[in-house]
Amino acid sequence: MKSILITGASSGIGKTTAEAFLEQGWTVGMIARRGEVLMDVAKRNKHAVALPVDVTDAAGMKAAVERFVSFTGRIDVLFNNAGTFGPSGEIDGVDLDEFDHVLNVNVRGMFIAAQLAYAQMKSQNPKGGRIINNGSLSAHSPRPGSVCYTTSKHAITGLTRSLALDGRAHDITTSQIDIGNARTEMVADLNARAQAENPDAEVMPSMDPQDAARLVLHMAELPAEANVQFMTVMASKMPFMGRG
Repeated sequence: MKSILITGASSGIGKTTAEAFLEQGWTVGMIARRGEVLMDVAKRNKHAVALPVDVTDAAGMKAAVERFVSFTGRIDVLFNNAGTFGPSGEIDGVDLDEFDHVLNVNVRGMFIAAQLAYAQMKSQNPKGGRIINNGSLSAHSPRPGSVCYTTSKHAITGLTRSLALDGRAHDITTSQIDIGNARTEMVADLNARAQAENPDAEVMPSMDPQDAARLVLHMAELPAEANVQFMTVMASKMPFMGRG
């Protein structure tokens, strides 16, 4: 039975993706801060492993990964998904503590998860595995007032490229899926912010998160000799081209 570790698994894309993999018979390690949500899924599916921990807690993450590996014997895939949008606004209105928080979750947290998964994949027998980083359209083109989030997602593209290169010798493939607006809590919050500033603002086009989850599953199920290096999926009517 194949195994996948998913961060940010208690809501949004992470939770939907965990459910998609469970439906296909994978063993799924679910990492997130909201332990009660994870336990609820684990109670309903014997192949779900609840791992309540903050991705920025290096020691806690190490313990969570070790617990998962003790259960599965290996990690076939990491879906490095946990993230936060942070404050909206221009750079001169951003508090440095808020900026630090976004980088702590979106960059440091993803680095910790990748580091632990990479080490396990490098040492397991047979060695190798797949890391899929959740980027964003903001890794290509920003939306207005997203300087913290956009900065962090450009960093993830660098992480993806570096791991893809370094992992070749160890049969570790790394890829990135850049997901546009899906109907998640994060996008709902962004819509609420926009309408609070302008009650006449239009709700942003969005897509079903299950569409993104199916693509993560597709990437994960590819043979080791093939890799989707970068994939972009978005709501068809999103103003992506030229939006920045």
